[in-house]
Amino acid sequence: MYDFDVLVLGSGPGGQKAAIAAAKLGRRVAVVERDNMIGGVCINTGTIPSKTLREAVLYLTGLNQREMYGSSYRVKDDITVADLAARTQHVIGREIDVIRNQLARNRVTLLSGTGRFADPHTVTVTDGRGRESRASAEKIVIASGTRPARPSSVDFDERTIIDSDGIVNLERVPRSMVVVGAGVIGIEYASMFAALGTKVTVVERRDRMLEFCDLEVIEALKYHLRDLAVTFRFGESVASVERYDQGAVAVLESGKKIAADTVMYSAGRQGTAPDLELDAAGLSADARGRLSVDEHFRTSVPHVYAVGDVIGFPALASTSMEQGRLAAHHACDEPARAMPALQPIGIYTIPEISFIGRTEDDLTEARIPFEVGISRYRELARGQIIGDSYGMLKLLVAPDDGRLLGVHIFGTGATELLHIGQAVMGCDGTVDYLVDAVFNYPTLAEAYKVAALDAMNKMRHLSRLR
Repeated sequence: MYDFDVLVLGSGPGGQKAAIAAAKLGRRVAVVERDNMIGGVCINTGTIPSKTLREAVLYLTGLNQREMYGSSYRVKDDITVADLAARTQHVIGREIDVIRNQLARNRVTLLSGTGRFADPHTVTVTDGRGRESRASAEKIVIASGTRPARPSSVDFDERTIIDSDGIVNLERVPRSMVVVGAGVIGIEYASMFAALGTKVTVVERRDRMLEFCDLEVIEALKYHLRDLAVTFRFGESVASVERYDQGAVAVLESGKKIAADTVMYSAGRQGTAPDLELDAAGLSADARGRLSVDEHFRTSVPHVYAVGDVIGFPALASTSMEQGRLAAHHACDEPARAMPALQPIGIYTIPEISFIGRTEDDLTEARIPFEVGISRYRELARGQIIGDSYGMLKLLVAPDDGRLLGVHIFGTGATELLHIGQAVMGCDGTVDYLVDAVFNYPTLAEAYKVAALDAMNKMRHLSRLR
C-alpha cells in the first residue's frame, strides 16, 4: 500500500490543478510545498505580484487618464515602493488563502517542505527545521517550476543587481534601470517602471523584441515605450556589470557603458527538476533543468508525470493549469479531451498585448493567403470614453472560406477581448459570424465587428475586380 494515490511536487498553477482534479476523482492526494511558497512562484514572486504591480502603477500614475486630463495628470505625485507593495501583498495574501481553502476543501494533504526522490515511488520531504519524513505514492506529478536563470559572471546582490523574482523586493523606485533581455518578463517590467518615471534602457542581443508577436503590434508597443522615455539597445549584449555604492554600470560587449540605479536580468528561466534528485526515480533533466514528456505529460518513467514550466514551452500559468488537470485525469485512468492546439498568449505590458493563431509573417512564410481587417480604438465610442486612442484589433482572415487565422490585439483590455476571437476560432466560426453579430454599444468588443467588416469589404472589392 502507498501512502497516497497521487503525490504532487509543487503547488503552482499546474500542481494545484493536478491535485484538485485527482481529489475530485476520489483519489488520496498530497502536495509537497514550502510554507512560504504556497501557490508557487506564480503567486509569490511571478505572475500575480507582477500583474498586481501593473494595476497599482496604472492607477497611481493615472497614465490611462492622461489622454483625457492632460500629460501632467497624476493620482499621486511621489509614488513609493510601499504604495505598490501594499496592493501586491494584499492580493498575494488573498490568493494564498484561496489556494489553502481549495486544497483543504478537497481533502488534499499539504506536506510542508521541499521534496526529493528517494526511489521511483517515494519522496523525502525536508521541512523548514531540517526534519525529514517520507511519503510514497502510486503516481507522482512533478510541478516544481523554474527559477530565473542567473549568469555565473554576474554578482547578484538582490538590491542593485537583481533578477525578475527580486524586483518585487526593491526598497525604492529606481531613478534609472537597465533591463537585460527583451522577452516577455523584461518588457513587462520595463514598461511598468517607465510608467513610474524610471529612465529605462533595454539591452537585447537579438534584433527585435517579442519576435513571436505581430510585427505591427510590436512596432506600436515600441513607439509607446519610447514615448515613456525607454531606450532600446538591440543587437547588444552585456559583458559585465560593475557595482558601486550609488548604483551600477552595465558594460556592453560593444564597449558602451550604461549607468543605472538598478540592473535587472531577465535572461530566461531555469527548470528546478535537478533539485529533486531525479536519479533515484530513473529520470534526468536537460541542460535547462527541464523534463521531457509525452502527449499525456508522462515522463520516461510511466507513473511519473510533469507539468508546467518545468517541461518548457509555453510555460504559461494558463497552460500549466490545463496540463495539470489533464495529467491528473490520465494518471487516474479518467478519459479527457486533449488540450486544443490554439492557445491564447497575453503579455501584460503597458499597453497590453494578446493574440491567438498565426501572425502575418507566419502566413506569408507558409504561402497561405490572408486578408487583414483592422479596427482602431479611436474609431470606437468606447475608445473615446476611456481615453484609449492607440489601441487596435487585427483579424487575419482566410479569403476562400472566411475562417479566422489569427487575432491580434493591442491596447486596453486586450487579454480579455481576445477570448471572443478564441471562441469563434475554437468553434470553427468565420468572419461572417462577427459581421452579423450585434455587440453591446459602446464597447471595445465592437472592434470585432468593425475589423470583420473591414476584412469583408476588402475581400468583396477583390472579387468585384475578377
